[in-house]
Amino acid sequence: MRHSFEQSRRTFLKTTGAAGAAGLTGLAGCAGGSPDELTVAYMPIYPDMQHFVMEKEGYYGELDAEVKATEFTDGPSIIQAYAGGGFDVALFGIVPALITIAKTGSSKVTAANIQNAMKILASDEFADMYAEHGADAFQEFEEQKGRKFTFGTFPSGSTPDILLRYWLRNELGLDPQTAVNIKGLGGAGPVRQALLAGEIDGTSIMEPIPTIIEAKDAPFQSIAWAGNFMPGQPAAVALMRDDLRKNRTDLAEGFVEQHVRATNFTHDNPDAAAKDAAQVIGTDVLPVDIAQQAMQSKASDFISNPHEIAEPTKVFAEYTSRLKGIEKLSNDQVFDFSVYDSVVEE
Repeated sequence: MRHSFEQSRRTFLKTTGAAGAAGLTGLAGCAGGSPDELTVAYMPIYPDMQHFVMEKEGYYGELDAEVKATEFTDGPSIIQAYAGGGFDVALFGIVPALITIAKTGSSKVTAANIQNAMKILASDEFADMYAEHGADAFQEFEEQKGRKFTFGTFPSGSTPDILLRYWLRNELGLDPQTAVNIKGLGGAGPVRQALLAGEIDGTSIMEPIPTIIEAKDAPFQSIAWAGNFMPGQPAAVALMRDDLRKNRTDLAEGFVEQHVRATNFTHDNPDAAAKDAAQVIGTDVLPVDIAQQAMQSKASDFISNPHEIAEPTKVFAEYTSRLKGIEKLSNDQVFDFSVYDSVVEE
């Protein structure tokens, strides 16, 4: 690695819930943290694995800065807080990252967290139908049930939603607007509840939801995986403000260095990394054993290298532009590969 940070370890501070929201008022209007602080926004989702490891394994303490991390429940909240100038780094989905870049013009993706993260789940009954009829299974389902197949996933224009629409249109040749119903739910929790209650027929979702559904022996199974039809599918990323990248280069590279270190830890010590995730997210929400089982999924493809998600990000940029009414971003506008490249160079 390029840099070794040998100065004294700083204290890691975490703010969550109401305390985190209250702190936004004081942060608004600031261009990220002060020179000796690194402010990080994140979501308590499995694809933010590197944050959980960096916190629990003490990697943040290797940085020559005081790291202050704030938890948010959804991407739009991070977009609003980040656009207000309150954070140096945001760890969240590729779609909210694209929206933030378009709105602010002052940030770029410097690392990927995970690739190939989405699975398409469907009821066992439909899975059998799909195995026999392929794309025609949706018409067959409608004829048998007298209603369209209903997918429930994150809100319209979210990362899981766009991936679902891409699969339907580009892989199956179906019009997502007419072939099925797509219901926008609030997030992973509502999707899980809707599946277990039998309120939806399928979903596009990331781990650990598929593992939770399997552990509860619910009648759903995976019928498609992003790694097969969109290799390198982007999910969560690390978005970094220009001020940090350009004016505090050592700290920017140090963050990415620790991000790479956390990814390597996840590969080498998957059970320990899963335990870190469960402890930060909350073992009542994500039990340790479920987190560890989810680590074995092919959808738990944790990476740091942003080059690996560059090509499919173009698809998400196009869909996000159309669904959210924002500028269609080029990869030059989205990525700064130089920070990662400087960290991993020999």
